[in-house]
Order: sequence, then structure tokens, then C-alpha cells
Amino acid sequence: MRTPTDRDRSQYRNVWVVAEQREGVLKDVTFELLGAARKLAAARGCEVWAVLLGSGVRAMADACIRRGADVVVVVDDPRLEHFVDDAYAAALHALVARHKPEIVLCGATARGRALIPRVAVSLEAGLTADCTGLDIEAGTGVLLQTRPAFGGNIMATIKCTGHRPQMATVRPRVMSALDAQPGRTGRVIVESFPAAAREARMKVLEAVTDAKETVHLADARFIISGGRGMGGREGFKLLADFARLVDGAVGASRAAVDAGWVDYAHQVGQTGQTVQPKVYMACAISGQIQHLVGMQSSDLIIAINTNPDAPMMKLADYAIVGDVFEVVPALMQEARRT
Repeated sequence: MRTPTDRDRSQYRNVWVVAEQREGVLKDVTFELLGAARKLAAARGCEVWAVLLGSGVRAMADACIRRGADVVVVVDDPRLEHFVDDAYAAALHALVARHKPEIVLCGATARGRALIPRVAVSLEAGLTADCTGLDIEAGTGVLLQTRPAFGGNIMATIKCTGHRPQMATVRPRVMSALDAQPGRTGRVIVESFPAAAREARMKVLEAVTDAKETVHLADARFIISGGRGMGGREGFKLLADFARLVDGAVGASRAAVDAGWVDYAHQVGQTGQTVQPKVYMACAISGQIQHLVGMQSSDLIIAINTNPDAPMMKLADYAIVGDVFEVVPALMQEARRT
């Protein structure tokens, strides 16, 4: 692997965001990344580019521009109708090799985690995964990529000084999206699927929607989460009753999920979902850093715990010292009165 010279690195410019869409709808993480990219681009004096891959995606370019993109690169091809990581990676690799972005950002979603490592390897570039913070280093202009490390016990800041592009995946719900700006204009570049790309080794024969009820934690305005102190499945039934009462969603710590009391779809934290509701109620959750990184950006945090010294109690805006099985029913009774 050859280390690029300063001249090589000077050829790379602009901040790219890999837009994620499903069934013709852009995911919120795209707008969050565009908001982060605008700050990085301002520090670097460059443009924000969005990359749209898929079939029938041209119409989504305007939405990217309204949310902060200066340029949208579109690869609209029937072969990209379904997400297949090696096909998408071939298209993105070709675009990066041609246009040479300095920074490439992608959501740390299931699709992003499948796509970006393939592209990083093919480009011989570094990749920092699951970032919770991005900045530009004064003086050098290098991207500073902050993420939890050592099981979430510390926050590490990583730099890629030698190679370009600098690549990172960013956890959803940790960056702030910009409001849409009606009338904002930008450029759209339409590219073709690379002719040299090999046939994808995997084909989607059929897409089946899971009939099971989906947990939309990322969109919930009120989340009631339980931890090890809930004692078992019965404890989470109490939280589910409370959630229905206030039109909220049920979350959980990893300990509760590992114990089999609730499905993984409910897990909040470093190895689960990152959420940012209006209200986050932590019931019998001690608040280890692995959990805190997934919910600490909530607007209002309420903690219920018998231990007043638990980390979650110190983070909370309101800390209630007491038995969750006494406090929650009392709160439910009060909620029914309003």
C-alpha cells in the first residue's frame, strides 16, 4: 500500500454523504449527516455532495439539496433496485475514484455497515465506525472522528493523516439535521452504473416485510426503558402498559435483552439503537456508559432507581429514588387523570 504524498492528498476535496433511502423515502440519518457535513465543509471551505444510489431515485435529489447538499450525484439503475452490498459498493467505489472526495460519511445503519467497509477496503482507505462526534482539526484540516472505545468505557478521537478519503460511519440520532430550505438550489450529476463492475454475487429474489410489530424507537417522542432491575418479562409488561398509556415506546438495556426479557429491537445503547426522544424514562437502569451513549441526547431524562448514586440518576434531569414497581403505577394513575 502506497502512502499518498501531500500532492496526492491535495487532489481530494469536498465532503460526501452517502444518502440512504428505502422504497423511495430518504432516511432521517441522511439529513442528520448533511447537517454535520455542512459544518465540516464550512471549516474546510468546500462543498457538500450527496450520493444517491438506487432505482427511481432521481426525484429525491431536490430533498437532499433543500437539506444542505450543494451537489447530488445520482446513479439510477435497475440493478440497484434492491440493496446488494457488492453492487452498491462497486458503484460508490467508481464515484469516489472519479471525483475524489476528501471525506465520506455514511450512516451506521445495517446498510451502511454492510456497504462502507467494502468501499474502504477497495480504496485502501481507513474507516472509523460508529462515530458520535466529528470535527476538523485546526491547522491540519484533518477529520477528527470521535467514537466509544474499549466497550464504551472511553471516548477515542481517531485521525487518518495519511490516506484519502477519510471515511466514517455515524450513528443515527447523534447529529442534528438542518431545517429544509425551500427554494435552495444545487447541481445534480447523473452517473452510470460502472460497466466494469462484475455481476453481483447475490441477488434479491423476493423482499418480504416482517409481519411482526416493528419497534420504532428512533421516531418515538416518549421512551420508557427498563433494565436489570425490572426482574423479568412481567416487569416489562408493566412498562408496555405505561408506554401505551402515553403513546410511547418501550426501550431496554443490554442486560435486559441478554436475559431474554425483551427483544433486541428494544435495545438502546452502543450495541443497540441511538435515540433522541423528548422524554426518556429509565426504570431500574444503572446507566453504564454503553447505555448512556445511546440516549444521553434526549431532551428530558427521568430516572427511577433505588440507588441514588447510580450513573443514570446523576445524568437525569429528574431522579426519583424509589421502587420502580411502586413509582410507575403511581405515574400511570396520574397520567390517566390528565
